[in-house]
Amino acid sequence: MDVTPLVPEGRQIVETYGDGGFRVSGVAYTTPIIVFPEHCLSWPEGDIDLLSIELLDPVFAAEEVPEILLLGCGETTVFMSPLLRAKIRERGPVVDVMNTGAACRTYNVLMTEARRVAAALLPVA
Repeated sequence: MDVTPLVPEGRQIVETYGDGGFRVSGVAYTTPIIVFPEHCLSWPEGDIDLLSIELLDPVFAAEEVPEILLLGCGETTVFMSPLLRAKIRERGPVVDVMNTGAACRTYNVLMTEARRVAAALLPVA
């Protein structure tokens, strides 16, 4: 029995990650990315320690601001300051911080459940 979830036409799914990049719905990226159900874009952020509310502006500028923002920190999960977490929440989404692999898998599941989700992802080696 095939248990692969059906992905609606045009939805962005993270197919692979690693080796410093990603493949999302057949398109290769060698930079950090922000993936939404409708589109994916390169993200200039490359250092989790420099993350600020301004660097997440593409998330807040989306036509439909996500209810959940997954932050893939690279190979390991890092601590997010309570102040930054509160600033993100004020703008709409609940943020969940995890390693990039977990963020990719979680994004795919939530997206197939038609949740309003976005994932800001840093590459892993």
